[in-house]
Amino acid sequence: MRNNLRRPAVDPQTTVRNLGILAHVDAGKTTVTERILYLTGATHKRGEVHEGTTVTDFDSQERDRGITIFAAAVSCDWDGHRINLIDTPGHVDFSDEVERSLRVLDGAVAVFDAVAGVEPQSESVWRQADRHGVPRIAFVNKLDRAGADLDTAVASIRERLHTVPLVVHLPIGREDEFTGVVDLVRMRALVWHAGQDAFEEGPVPGPLADEARRRRRLLEESAAELHPAALEEFCEQARVSDETLAGALREVTRNGEGLVVLCGSAYRNRGIEPLLRAVVDLLPAPPDVPAVRGTLDGTPQERPADPAAPLAALVFKVHSTPTGRLTFVRVYSGTIRKGDTVLDAGARHTERVARILRVQADRHAEVDSAVAGDIVALVGVKSSRTGATLCEPAAPLVLEPPTVAAPVVSVAVGARRSQDADRLASALARLVEEDPSLAVGTDPETGQTVLSGMGELHLEVAVEKIRRAHAIDVGVGRPRVSYRETVVRGVTGLLYRHVKQDGGAGQFAHVVLDVAALESTGDARTGGTGDDDGFVFGATVTGGRVPQEYIRAVEAGCRDALAEGPLGGHPVTGLRVTLTDGATHAKDSSEMAFRAAGRFALREALRAAEMVLLEPVVEVTVTVPDEAVGGVLGDLAARRGRVTGSTARAGGAVVTATVPLAELFGYASRLRSRTQGRGTFTTRAAGHAPVPAAVAEGILPR
Repeated sequence: MRNNLRRPAVDPQTTVRNLGILAHVDAGKTTVTERILYLTGATHKRGEVHEGTTVTDFDSQERDRGITIFAAAVSCDWDGHRINLIDTPGHVDFSDEVERSLRVLDGAVAVFDAVAGVEPQSESVWRQADRHGVPRIAFVNKLDRAGADLDTAVASIRERLHTVPLVVHLPIGREDEFTGVVDLVRMRALVWHAGQDAFEEGPVPGPLADEARRRRRLLEESAAELHPAALEEFCEQARVSDETLAGALREVTRNGEGLVVLCGSAYRNRGIEPLLRAVVDLLPAPPDVPAVRGTLDGTPQERPADPAAPLAALVFKVHSTPTGRLTFVRVYSGTIRKGDTVLDAGARHTERVARILRVQADRHAEVDSAVAGDIVALVGVKSSRTGATLCEPAAPLVLEPPTVAAPVVSVAVGARRSQDADRLASALARLVEEDPSLAVGTDPETGQTVLSGMGELHLEVAVEKIRRAHAIDVGVGRPRVSYRETVVRGVTGLLYRHVKQDGGAGQFAHVVLDVAALESTGDARTGGTGDDDGFVFGATVTGGRVPQEYIRAVEAGCRDALAEGPLGGHPVTGLRVTLTDGATHAKDSSEMAFRAAGRFALREALRAAEMVLLEPVVEVTVTVPDEAVGGVLGDLAARRGRVTGSTARAGGAVVTATVPLAELFGYASRLRSRTQGRGTFTTRAAGHAPVPAAVAEGILPR
C-alpha cells in the first residue's frame, strides 16, 4: 500500500510541508518520525530507539542515552508531497534546539502519551509554538499501553493547553487490544492486522456504531462553533457534510482556533498513515503562510514565498562534521543554486555555496538548487552563524533571528594535559558556534574557563562531545547557577553630574533618575521601553532640558550598568528607570558624556537602593511508587522545594514542586537510590525567585 500511495510530485511550492515533531521526553516523537520515514519509503527498516537504530537519533550520545538531544532534519516523499521533517528534543535542557526549529517551520505535530497526557515539557514546547504562531495537529500516542485512555488525554489537552480539541478518531479496542481507529470525518474504520504495515478500510464495527455517531455529532458541533460555513450548514441541515467538515478542520487548524486530535500507536505502526494524510490536508504549504518579514536599513520589508523573488534564507543550525561544516537554512524566498555567491546581510560579507544537500539526519543527497519553502544544508558557507540571513548581494534583507535563552548553569572546564589547552579552546569555540545557547567565558577571580548552558544535562552532553569528537581529556568543576540581582525598594531623585575636563573638549552631563522595581513590561505614562532582560527605561524630562539623542545615550549607559549589580557583581533584572530631569552644556555635552552619566548614575542608585539576590528555580515533576512518596517529599523539602501538587496514579504518585536549580545537582542519582531505580523526574524552567537571607550569606562575597 505504501507504494500505491505515492504519486509523482507536482508543484514544489504547494506540495511541500515543513513539519516539526514536538513533545515531552518519551512521548514517542522519534518513533513517530521513524515510522513516517519507513512508510514513505525513505528507510527500509523500522528504526527503534531502544535498539539504537533510529535515523534521526544518529549521534552516539543520543543512542547511548535513548533521548533526542539535537534537532535532526529529514526529507521524504509521500502521496506526491515532499515532507521536510524536524525531530526536536523533548528535554528542557535542549529547549533552544526546539526554539530554532520552530522559527523555520510551517506546521507541527504535537505528540502526547495516552497514559500521561500533557506533561510539563509538552506544555513548554506548546507555548513556544504559540509564540511563533505555528499551526499544529495532535497525535495521542501509545494507545496500546496499559492505562491508555484517549478521553483522559484529550481532557488534559483542553485543561492545560487552553485549546479546543477536535477529536477525529475513535479507538477500536483498548490497551493491548488496540487494533485501529474509526475515522469520524469519513465514518470509516481503519484496522491494522498483526504483522502487516498497511491498514484495512471498512465500515464502522457494529458495537461502535452508536458511539461513533455520537462522537461525530460532537465533532460537527465543535466545528460549527469555530467555523462560519460549518455553522451555517449545521443550522440549515442539522448536520455538517464530510466536505464542509474537512474544510472547516483545515481552516481552524491553520488559524489556530482549534486542534485536530488523532490517535494511534507509533511503536506498532498503527495510525501513522492517517497522521500523514492529516499533515498533507490540514497543515499549510509555504505559499499558505504570510510573507516573511525582515528589515532593510531599518525599514520593514516583506518577501513572498516565490522562487522568482530575491533570495532570502535564514540559517537556523550549524553542524560540524568530520568532512566539513554544514549550514542548515530555510529558504523563504527566491532560489539558491550550487555555485552562487550570497550575502550574509548581518555580517556584511559574502559566502560561496559549494554544494546543496537534501538532508536525512546524517545522510545527504546532493541537489542543484533549492527554492522558496525548502529546508536544506549548504556546504561551503564558512563563517555565517545561526540566525544569519543569506540573501542576494543586490537585494539585502535581514530576517529576525531565533531568540537565544540566557544560560543558567556554569561549570569550570580545563584540559588535564597542558598540550591540549589550545585544542580545547578551539573545540569550545566550535561548540558555541553549533549551539548558541552555550556560552564560554573566563572567571575573573580564578582565571578558569567557564562553560555555561541551559542545565546540568546540557553541559554534560557538551563536555562529553568534546571528549568524544576531539579526544581531549577534560576536567570539569562543580556546576554553578547564574544568579541575578533586583531592586526591592528603589530611590527617587538621584542626581548625578558627570564633569570631566582634561584639556581640549570636556564632558558634561547632568541627570536625575528614579529607580524602582519593575512590576510590568512597560509603563505607558513615561513612554517606557522594555525588553526580555527585565528592564524598562522611560523619560519625563520636559522643556527640552535633555535632547532626545542624549536620552537614548542615558538609556544605553543604564543598560551598561545592568551587567554587574552591587551585591555580588551579578546581572541586574526587574528594573524600571525613569529620567526625570537633567541639564546640558553648550560645548561639553555629548552622547558619550550622557552615556557615562547614565552608567555611573544607575550604579550609584543601585548601591543606595535595597537589593535582593535572585536564583533560577525550576518546576520539578517527580513520578514515584507509593512506598517512596514520603522519602521523596522529605528530600524535596531538604532541597528548599515547595510542593505545589500531588496526583495519584496507578501504583504511585506524581509530585510537582518548585525547587531552586542549585539544589537539583545530583538529584537524578539520589532519586534512583530512594526509589530503587523506579522514580523519574522532569524539570521546566520557572524563572527566578529571591534567595533566602541565610542562604544568600553563603553566596555573596563578604
